[in-house]
Amino acid sequence: MVEPAGPEGEGGVMPVPGDGPMQETVLLGGEGPVIAEARHRAADFLARVQGEHGLSVSARTMDLTQLVVSELVTNAYKYAPGPVRMQLRIAGNLVEVAVWDSDPVLPVARAADAGRVGQHGLEIVKAVAQDFEIQQEPVGKRITARIALLDDSGEDC
Repeated sequence: MVEPAGPEGEGGVMPVPGDGPMQETVLLGGEGPVIAEARHRAADFLARVQGEHGLSVSARTMDLTQLVVSELVTNAYKYAPGPVRMQLRIAGNLVEVAVWDSDPVLPVARAADAGRVGQHGLEIVKAVAQDFEIQQEPVGKRITARIALLDDSGEDC
């Protein structure tokens, strides 16, 4: 259940006000299966949005959100020292995925190259997101991708 805002709770989860936007912020540690944990947190968040708040979330959105989380968190751990923070938030008809890391260097999508193995994460995120932005922070950077809760494929939620 989404709870009133307060100090950071167990597991690095920051509760959210019931009257405000639905969101969850998670501090991801550097040990264990961090990327899998981040994907599970995203899936659990969207399931709660459906079950507790009655918002429709398409299966495609569930899959794309987990893909975006996986790519952004993987890049954060690959290129930045220190902890990573992930925020999941419902903003209107979008799910917003924001990932903060400590590296001040802003990533740049590379030119398409079918022969390149790997390093396509940013291209993938930009291709599946409705909106994408990178912001310099006082320490490090924040990368935010927004994905539509519903798609126009005609699938049931």
